[in-house]
This record gives sequence, structure tokens and C-alpha cells, in this order.
Amino acid sequence: MLSQLTRAVAAAPSLLDGTAAMTKNLLDDLAGLRHGLPGDNLDEWSPDYIRRTLPVLGPLFKTYFRGEVRGLENIPDQGAALLVGNHSGGTMIADTFVFTMCFYEHFGPERRFHQLAHDLAARLPGLGIRPYGTVRASHDNARKAFERDALVLVYPGGDYETFRPSWHSDRIEFGGRKGFVKLAMQAGVPIIPVVAIGGQETGLFVTRGEGLAKAIGLDRFARIKVLPVSIGPPFGIDVLDLPLRFPIPAKITIEVMPPVDLEQRFGRDPDPDEVYDELTMDMQDVLSELARERTVPVLG
Repeated sequence: MLSQLTRAVAAAPSLLDGTAAMTKNLLDDLAGLRHGLPGDNLDEWSPDYIRRTLPVLGPLFKTYFRGEVRGLENIPDQGAALLVGNHSGGTMIADTFVFTMCFYEHFGPERRFHQLAHDLAARLPGLGIRPYGTVRASHDNARKAFERDALVLVYPGGDYETFRPSWHSDRIEFGGRKGFVKLAMQAGVPIIPVVAIGGQETGLFVTRGEGLAKAIGLDRFARIKVLPVSIGPPFGIDVLDLPLRFPIPAKITIEVMPPVDLEQRFGRDPDPDEVYDELTMDMQDVLSELARERTVPVLG
């Protein structure tokens, strides 16, 4: 009991400092809206902010989701690379938060790392994710990050995959989106697959609602191609995670696979279709193995 109290007292200054940093970021975000929408400035990445807030956010996400990330040693200590992940959990992307916290705990806040996100997430004030490296998803932003020797995390499946039905939890569903292959080929960077499971158990995802989204034009004015229905606390049924759904604490397990040098594996002029098919099959094999490890949903 005494040792627990001692640890709590020792951690208090870091927790207070981290909370103060997050509060300041929120106020700066709100004030910055006068100058236009953010989301494309890679210089918002802040090692100092990460250093101050990681003691608060790291244990929060890792404990709540019992986060486990394997294979971080497969990521090089320096040099650019494209991390390609499967996406889960609706807008409450638990796997992304768990991976990001574990990444910075492993490599330290000075290792430049950018996550490509939907416009709404990258630009919404107060989330505190841009200082962790989040930018709006675009090939242009990815290329700028590569020029700075950064690691870039992309989720090709996007809203199509993150809102897939919960009974598709053990499936890679990129929806045929091959842009990440062409991006890596053009930039000359390796691809590092990142496979996660558990996010689709943070709620009960019932349907994507692609037809309805198209019918009302959601894909045209908001870059959202789904209008999904899910079930979760505290309100029960929600649409597009609104009203705000609170994620169930499902165990998140993530495995980082070894880097793939496209030229070495597929030749000097790779066929994007072949690269896409082989990489998604490799990722599916790993995801299927992770699924076999889970004996009980949510508990893992």
C-alpha cells in the first residue's frame, strides 16, 4: 500500500504537467481557428507536447484497452517508411491510439511519426492529436513527411473498413484501395504492415450503410462513403457514432510485420495489383492468427 502511494505521489507532477499541456493545446486550437482550418501543417508535430502528455495518455489507453504491440523492433530507428494498417473501431479508433502511445514509448518523442487521418479528425479542434503527428490524409502530406525521414501510418480501408460489421473483425477489408502501393512506389520507401485486432469489439457494428450515404450525397460533401449503424453505451443505437458512443474496453492486440522492400520483392517495375494482393494476403494471415488467439470476444 505504501509503495503504491509513493508511486502515485511521484507520478503526480508528470500528470499535472501533461494535463496542463493538453488544456493549453485545446485553447490554442480554438484560438487558431481564426486563421483557417488546420490539418496540413507537419510542423504541428511537437516532441515536447508528446513528452509532457505521454505519461498521462500512454497508461490511459494501454490500461483501458490492455494494449499489446508486438514487433516494434521491425520498424527502423531512422529513415522513411510507409506503415500500412487495418482500421477498426468506427471513429473511436482505439488501435491507432494504442499503437501511437506504444510507438512513442518505444522510440521516444523525437522519432518523427505522422498518422494520416480523415479531414474531420485532422481538423477538429481540441483532440490533441496533431501534436502527436496527425495530418490530413493526402499523398502530398505523406510525401512531405517522407522528405523529413518520417514514418507515415496510413489506413487504406478508411471508413469502409473501420465501420465493417463486427463479425468481419478477423478480415482485412481495404475495399480494393491501392493508392498506398503507388505512394510507396513513387516515394521509394518500404512498406511495413501493421495488423490489429480488437477494435471492432469496442462496439457492435451492424451495417456500413453505403447505399444510404450515397443516396444523400454524404460521399460528395464530407468524403464519407458510409452511414453506419452501431450499438454501444451510453445511448444504445447510434448512426456514424453519433450521439457519441463510448468504446467498450476490448483488448487491442497489434503486430508489426517486417518491412517489405518493393523492388527487392517484386522487381524494378512492380505491378500495383500484384503488390496489393500479396500484401493484403500476408496481413490476412497474421490477422487470422491473432483471431485464433482470442478465446473470448472483448476479453481477448
